[in-house]
Amino acid sequence: MDHIVTVQDAVTAFAPWMEPTDAELDAIDAEMPVIRAEMELLDAQIVVIDRTPCELDQRRIRRARRRVLAAHRDHVNGLGQTGGAA
Repeated sequence: MDHIVTVQDAVTAFAPWMEPTDAELDAIDAEMPVIRAEMELLDAQIVVIDRTPCELDQRRIRRARRRVLAAHRDHVNGLGQTGGAA
């Protein structure tokens, strides 16, 4: 039986330079409220993907959209105050 192998070095996914830097991890932490709000909106939209949304569903989607906008606003305003970069 012949084994199929690559002629390249090991996969570079574990190379030390591939790890996120502290600055990148801080940027992700700063953006977590936006990510959570977008996930909540996506969840609300997925619930009604195969049916007509009722009034409660529509309210949930509207609330989630407002949270996304507020999270984006707070994130951008926070960047301006701290002088951080996206």
